[in-house]
Amino acid sequence: MERSFQANGRRYRAPDRPTLAICADGWDPAYVNDALARGLMPQLSRALAGGGTYALAKAQVPTFTNPNNVAIVTGVSAARNGIAGNHYLDAEGDEVQVTDPGFLRATTIHAAAAAAGVPVLCVTAKDKLRRLLAAGSVPAFSAELAHEQSLPDGTPITEVAGRPNPSIYDWELSPYTIDLALALAERLHARLVYASLTDFVQHSAPPGDPLADAFYCAVDACLGRALDAGFVVGLVADHGMRPKSNGDGSPNVRYLDEALLAAGVQGARTLCPITDPYVAHHAALGSLAWVHLADSSERDRARGALAALSGVEGVLDRDAAAASFDLPVDRIGDLIVLADAGTVLGRSRETHDLSALHGALRSHGGLHERTVPLIVCSPLAEGAADCELHNRDLHDLLLNRLSQRSGAL
Repeated sequence: MERSFQANGRRYRAPDRPTLAICADGWDPAYVNDALARGLMPQLSRALAGGGTYALAKAQVPTFTNPNNVAIVTGVSAARNGIAGNHYLDAEGDEVQVTDPGFLRATTIHAAAAAAGVPVLCVTAKDKLRRLLAAGSVPAFSAELAHEQSLPDGTPITEVAGRPNPSIYDWELSPYTIDLALALAERLHARLVYASLTDFVQHSAPPGDPLADAFYCAVDACLGRALDAGFVVGLVADHGMRPKSNGDGSPNVRYLDEALLAAGVQGARTLCPITDPYVAHHAALGSLAWVHLADSSERDRARGALAALSGVEGVLDRDAAAASFDLPVDRIGDLIVLADAGTVLGRSRETHDLSALHGALRSHGGLHERTVPLIVCSPLAEGAADCELHNRDLHDLLLNRLSQRSGAL
């Protein structure tokens, strides 16, 4: 095994100890602060008291699952890795889920590590990420479909886990994902492990809710098991989470296609890049949307109509958005619409099924969900966390910036 490897212009040290990087889906800092303050995460508290780091970092905008998982596993922004949403409009005008590894324009850190002889493993709660994480022949499994998957020797994944997998809308799926990653790492002798959780709990419950309390207690126990097994453990969120409802509990939505038609803008098409198979989480309603124009001469009229909507705090053209948020210019809309902290953006009333939502809407996607927790459970080298951090820096911190006293270098 080589002692270091390179991915997308950055050199990484091969891990001397098994290393677990976790994408803590939807973990707004408010959840972590509440759980720590009320003693719900004693294992994490102990790690922080022993020299670990809890910092705040920036997520990739738009603050959705796919672009941020890919930013974390490539170590570079969407402008370089090519993934700007869960969903986009292709050159033929078709709406496409961004799940195929062919969309990637950068190598994942795990693929580069594997090529250097480092045994790697990715485990995701949401199956939609599995193919992206598997790019470069990385062993990748999903907890969502663990009952359908087996190891190369034919052993069922659930047998390795020691219990059946919960459903995608079960709060226990995230703890199961971490435990599954640990069990598979032991079985496959993996040294660099990535586990991506799901945000069903965060979409469903605010900090302090009994569901959130049970979740963070269970995840803390998983972190303790990983630390007891000798793993270097770090986690970072892909995005935060905020309530997006009116006083009566209905979603606080601005329907952009309807506003454009009312303003006389013809042929415009709103795309909601939060769109994915998990409609019970968010009904494809997030706080950022792309607008594709049929006629570029309508740009100013469209921008004015959208900017006039209450709850809309920014409308940028393609080039400005790409420059501001490090986005690939060919995979975003002609206009990028940003909502305020309590508002989500949709296409039209008939295109969003709100009946599937679990209670009042909680969602993400805009600038107000950009600040996320970043935690490393081992001491970092002096000054390693003093600069502005992004969630894509997690692997650099875990592999390159641990203190000598952590015992990992």
